This record gives sequence, C-alpha cells and structure tokens, in this order.
Amino acid sequence: MDEDAVDVTADGDADETIQWRRDASTSRTVRLLWAFGVGTFFAAIGTVVCWRLYRLAGEAAGSAGRTVVVALIVSLSATVLALAASRHTEGHLEALTRRLPVDVPSGASLDRAMDAAVGAVVMGAIIGTLMGIGRYVSQNELLAVGAGPFTGLAALSIPLALLALVLASFLQSVGTFDRDGRTIYLYEPEQAIDLAVIDAVSVRYVGDTAVLRLKYAQPDGQYVQGPRRIVVPPAVAHDIAALVDSDP
Repeated sequence: MDEDAVDVTADGDADETIQWRRDASTSRTVRLLWAFGVGTFFAAIGTVVCWRLYRLAGEAAGSAGRTVVVALIVSLSATVLALAASRHTEGHLEALTRRLPVDVPSGASLDRAMDAAVGAVVMGAIIGTLMGIGRYVSQNELLAVGAGPFTGLAALSIPLALLALVLASFLQSVGTFDRDGRTIYLYEPEQAIDLAVIDAVSVRYVGDTAVLRLKYAQPDGQYVQGPRRIVVPPAVAHDIAALVDSDP
C-alpha cells in the first residue's frame, strides 16, 4: 500500500488496515503552518535587506533610486505569486533560471519552496505595512507611544512563526492502524500501541487533523509506557475511539 496515502483502506470489510501520512503534502493545516513559519523568517530577513537597499538607493540616487528598489520588490513579489498560481510552475521556473547555474527543484521540494516563497511575500507585505504605519505615526506624532504598537506587532510575528513550526512538526505523523490486530503502529519514531491497554480516548480536532489523548490502564498499579497524545486523520481517530468505547 502507498505510504503517502491518507485514510486509505486495504479492503471493504471490517478487518481493515489503514495507513496514513500527515505532512505538508497531505495536510492543509500542516502546510499552512509550515508556510507561515518559514515564510515569516524569510520575510523578516528580506525586510531588513530591502530596507537597507532602499536607504542606500535613496542616498545614491534620491527618489529615483528608491523608486527602482520599490519596483524591483513589487515585480519580484508578483513573479512569485504568479508562479505559485500557475499550473506549470516547474516549467516556468526552468525558463526563468535557464541561464543561471541553479537546479530547479521538483515534486514535493518545489511545492515546499513555493509555499515558503508565498509565505515570505505575504508576511513581508504584512510586516512592511506595520513598519510603514509605525514610521508614519512616529514622524507625525499621531500617538503618544509612537511606533511602539506597530513595531511590536511586527516583532511578535517571529515568536508566532516559531510556534507555528513547532505545531506543524507536532501535527505530522506516519502510521498504520490494524483494526483486526487492534494495534496502532507509528513511525518516525517507531512505536506500537495495543488498544488492549487503553482505557479511554479523547479527540481534539486541529484543522484537518485529530489529536488523540490516550488514557492507559494501570494493571496492578503499574505504569504503562507509551505516547499519551498521537496525531492521526479524523477518520482513524473515530475508528479508534469507537473500538475503545466498545470494549467491555
């Protein structure tokens, strides 16, 4: 069975084996979190570089230099968005980089690169807008606190991006659910969870992903090792909860 498939069943009867992979390629939630996290870091770096170029161009050529830098930033952002929206991204990218000594990524690598680029453009626009508003407010003394609230919001995007990357990593999972054997097999790292040692489960949904909280039995007061929270597709979570609840 294809391990990259999501919620795929081996056959139509009750004794099914379900495999899944939840990552940026198969989960929209993971993809959005990853794009926001990586894109924000690239946007923060790009904002610093662009601002420096803007100032240097202004010192060297005045308003004409600043206009050129702004035009370059806008055209680069528009190109990224156009590539992301195209159905032939790889072909267009190869045409653009034909004379450059670079290798064009393909498949999942290209998808992740475009996600990061789009995230950088969107977050760059947000951070740049906040910084611009803050500068305008400060120069015109419109608020007693100056640019503080706006620069604070822009700076807050960095820890939020880090949190998004941590959450994206947590929500990724690869595994197999053997209904007949009543066992959950997790990979990366490899673990096997026997439902016979599970007393109860609770489910919390995060986007298109379900987080299962497992309550283990304690025979003779002994602690049972195993993960207390696992990430699975919603359909798998429903099946696991139904099996555990059906136990006497």
